[in-house]
Amino acid sequence: MQAPSVGGVMLPRGNGQAVRLSRGASLTDFAEKINANPASLVAVMMNLGEMVTATQSVSDETLKLLAEEMNYVLEIVSPEEEDRELLESFDIEFGEDEGGEEALVSRPPVVTVMGHVDHGKTRLLDAIRKTNVVAGEAGGITQHIGAYQVSSEVNGEDRRITFIDTPGHEAFTAMRARGAKSTDIAILVVAANDGVMPQTIEALNHAKAADVPIVVAVNKIDVEGADPTKVRGQLTEFGLVAEEYGGDTMFVDISAKQGLNIEALLEAVVLTADASLDLRANPEQDAQGIAIESHLDRGRGAVATVLVQRGTLRVGDTMVVGDAYGRVRAMLDDKGENVEEAGPSTPVLVLGLTNVPGAGDNFLVVDEDRTARQIAEKRAARERNANFARKGVRFSLENLDEALKAGLVQELNLIIKGDASGSVEALESSLLQLDVGDEVDIRVLHRGVGAVTESDIDLATGSDAIVIGFNVRAAGRAQQMAEREGVDVRYYSVIYQAIEEIEAALKGMLKPEYEEVELGTAEIREIFRSSKLGNIAGVLVRSGEVKRNTKARLLRDGKVIAENLNISGLRRFKDDVTEIREGFEGGINLGNFNDIKIDDVIATYEMREKPRG
Repeated sequence: MQAPSVGGVMLPRGNGQAVRLSRGASLTDFAEKINANPASLVAVMMNLGEMVTATQSVSDETLKLLAEEMNYVLEIVSPEEEDRELLESFDIEFGEDEGGEEALVSRPPVVTVMGHVDHGKTRLLDAIRKTNVVAGEAGGITQHIGAYQVSSEVNGEDRRITFIDTPGHEAFTAMRARGAKSTDIAILVVAANDGVMPQTIEALNHAKAADVPIVVAVNKIDVEGADPTKVRGQLTEFGLVAEEYGGDTMFVDISAKQGLNIEALLEAVVLTADASLDLRANPEQDAQGIAIESHLDRGRGAVATVLVQRGTLRVGDTMVVGDAYGRVRAMLDDKGENVEEAGPSTPVLVLGLTNVPGAGDNFLVVDEDRTARQIAEKRAARERNANFARKGVRFSLENLDEALKAGLVQELNLIIKGDASGSVEALESSLLQLDVGDEVDIRVLHRGVGAVTESDIDLATGSDAIVIGFNVRAAGRAQQMAEREGVDVRYYSVIYQAIEEIEAALKGMLKPEYEEVELGTAEIREIFRSSKLGNIAGVLVRSGEVKRNTKARLLRDGKVIAENLNISGLRRFKDDVTEIREGFEGGINLGNFNDIKIDDVIATYEMREKPRG
């Protein structure tokens, strides 16, 4: 059965047949699937009131609209499924341990520390690592995800634990969620003097969504007003029942500042892992895992902190991390020392990648450099198409003209550069969630890791964008270029300052709201007729003042007779004046409007911009 023809071309009718497409596919991709001419699909879209080119990445909604029109059932392939299919095409299985039970060996638990801001997460990690990270952090907030491994003696046995250091500020919610996905156990830090706070619940929900066991560290027990029992009671409401109350959650009272009971907390982590989880992996296969953090190092190029989840990563291996790839040139452990190999649950800093991957990207080791490059390029192309589809501002034929005329499309364009991919991603996520009404859109044109470059300034110049540098500065001639072109480049080292300033800028972009302010009223006592100016009202100003070139309305017997008039002339005796105050007489000319009578009232007003709250 054929669909109606478009421009004389008969199109295939789907009869409910399923078509699978990835995010950001084009009409050409659709045409290949159904064996049609892409140009005919462009014509179909025009008939549906959508202007789309054949090669343009389009949104899921547009593709669904087209599929319904042609009686196809559209299935959008998820990014995870797409990636699995991509790897299968190279005969690679990701996320599975090779070999049978005998190939699996015990591995350390991977732990994420979560909790409310200021409840002592960073200080706790500081106490565990015996190093001071707080001093190097701007504003006392952890800015990057890092990973560290520590040892603890449990029942006479030396046990290792890997910590993923998630940032504490609420703006990093997306990164914290990602951290939990790579995590075996979550430590929920709750201050004994504050108790359960909003972010405590948020962190708890992240851990539950990731289906990981929770150990509660009740911190600040040395502070005045500390009440660990109250914390246990509060968390019972959220399903965390302490062992001493008959539940299965281990609570440990600690003081990160004094270093009290830190060993007991580590022991609780190990015991929880042994009781609840079967933590084993095959160390003999090709390494696979997750990128915890990445950044551009001035001397070493793109570097990434990766957590090996299975297999063993070795110097010289060829690896793919998201859309980055390369041969492992060197590996550093959490103490900055060179290592030759890293087994399951071991975090290492990897050197040798072509570009900076994203926080949370999966990594895998492949046999050949060519395979790594092909996987990385296909991932990059897929992500680019998805971004084009997501960011493209679409208008239908019906509303395009109206939108342009009314100036409804008002955007704040941003370019975000940062020192690490996690920071950039979290900042972008926070900014896109800002709520400043429907009038203004925020659009991130480009984001990347590294210094602000001349190409960033070029892009900003061509698109009226603001450049945000997070813990980075403009490189080389980029600063002079920005000053010459008038590009606004803003630098930040604490994330919430960036969010607050951009929010203020967005509010400034909102169309001004005006309110009417009454200036004065004048009663018409006499009417003078002029061949040159028309009727002139002889008035007595009853209240306020009447000013020349302000707006006015005419009232007769309390009813509005005419709106939007203009006080075009104002006289006192024979002199032209700019205003007449209350109690004084004068003459008013209302321009071309002459329908005035004695006892009419002229009410004058002006429109003033309302300040936004």
